Amino acid sequence: MIREGSEQTRPGPPDAVRPLELPSKSRGRVLVVEDDELVRELLRETLGEHGYDVEEAGDGAAALRALSERSFEVVLLDLHLPRVSGLSVLSALSAVSTDARFIVMTACGSVETAVEAMKLGAYDYLRKPLDEAELLSVVDRAGREVTLRRELSGLRHFAVAEWQERIVGKAPAMRRLFRSIEQVAATRASVLIEGESGTGKELVARALHSLSTRAAKRFVPINCSALPHSLLEAELFGHMKGSFTGALESRSGLIEEAHGGTLFLDEISTLDEDIQVKLLRVLQERQVQRVGARKASPIDFRLIAATNRNLEMLVREGQFRDDLFYRLNVFPIRIPPLRERKEDIPLLAHYFGLRFSKQYGVEPPEIPPDVMRGLTAYRWPGNVRELENFIERNVIMHPGGRISLLNLGGSAPRGSPAELGGRAVEEKWPLGRLEREYILAVLDRCGGRQTEAAEVLGINRRTIHRKLKQYREEGLLSEEEKP
Repeated sequence: MIREGSEQTRPGPPDAVRPLELPSKSRGRVLVVEDDELVRELLRETLGEHGYDVEEAGDGAAALRALSERSFEVVLLDLHLPRVSGLSVLSALSAVSTDARFIVMTACGSVETAVEAMKLGAYDYLRKPLDEAELLSVVDRAGREVTLRRELSGLRHFAVAEWQERIVGKAPAMRRLFRSIEQVAATRASVLIEGESGTGKELVARALHSLSTRAAKRFVPINCSALPHSLLEAELFGHMKGSFTGALESRSGLIEEAHGGTLFLDEISTLDEDIQVKLLRVLQERQVQRVGARKASPIDFRLIAATNRNLEMLVREGQFRDDLFYRLNVFPIRIPPLRERKEDIPLLAHYFGLRFSKQYGVEPPEIPPDVMRGLTAYRWPGNVRELENFIERNVIMHPGGRISLLNLGGSAPRGSPAELGGRAVEEKWPLGRLEREYILAVLDRCGGRQTEAAEVLGINRRTIHRKLKQYREEGLLSEEEKP
């Protein structure tokens, strides 16, 4: 327990905040606001031993001065202070620029005051005498939340328009991408976005639209691979009543609906040649003719196309028209796959963790360092979309808990032991992961029976038990996922 000093030994409040020297590698800056010098000293030593940078204030006035001059992640605030009380400090925060989390400390008989403090914006409260384990847990949780929110706030500088909270990255390749978007967004030029599946091609297209002079008009997206040829033609160009079986009325196409705005054609490499010809004519003449119509109508739209295949190679192979390619490829933009910007993986993982925890109304998940190393080492064949799905799955399965690497690479079972070698070589697994996945795969095959799995693996049952315990402690296997 961390206990208060007696009334006889309690000194008067100091007039200023006293900075303390602590380890250079800090877990965060904590301001301890407490008039009892003995309690301040105990808190300073306890938090300092666990890597926090601690400053002290003996009353509310000194605390407000410190908050106005320096940045803190956490403030431990005693409610019963001389001159300016803890509640008065909380009430005055609107005049102080701080995003710190306030944890109030109060005597056991003052729960009502703690509730009032929570209404004023306190993050949590602790009862005196303080329990060390509870103190460290609450401070750690509050500090991590502030750090993550600041990290995400910093990413806004690297984002685009209203999509700043969805296009996340600060790797050099992403900075080049953002510069390209800013350069071409305000022009009329057609843009060809190239990138693997899951890299966010539609997000980039929407960013181009939102930054353009056409932002007030419609953004009309269509996936060219999602519709058969006959339907795609009518969807794009529109049709007249009676032009084909089932055409019971005349309808405008998506090109007409994009008039004044932006048309986004995803997976454009899948267009049949006759549709390629018609689209080329629209781009050349700036007129669109509905299926079954005798006359074309003038049209004004900006075309953004996207593909996960190399269109230039398809042109050389005769699978895509070169004249249409040159019309589309006025300004090419390439989105890098996630494996080429691994430094963005921690940012994205924290971003998705916060986004989905807010969406599902749960605490943000913890991503231990060893798990983050595993996420960074993985090649992410499904790119950002795969990472997003992985984090969402973990938020659902372990709300407020630790993210696990179990089933990284898909939500399906890890597969047969025979398949693991090929995956390990293809995805360049470290040896430790191959061992882990093989042990778990054999356990799956044996229905979780450890004795039987030990015989197959040629090891004793205690070794399997020890390995499973190690995986759980490292965040690679949760209790719920125990084979």
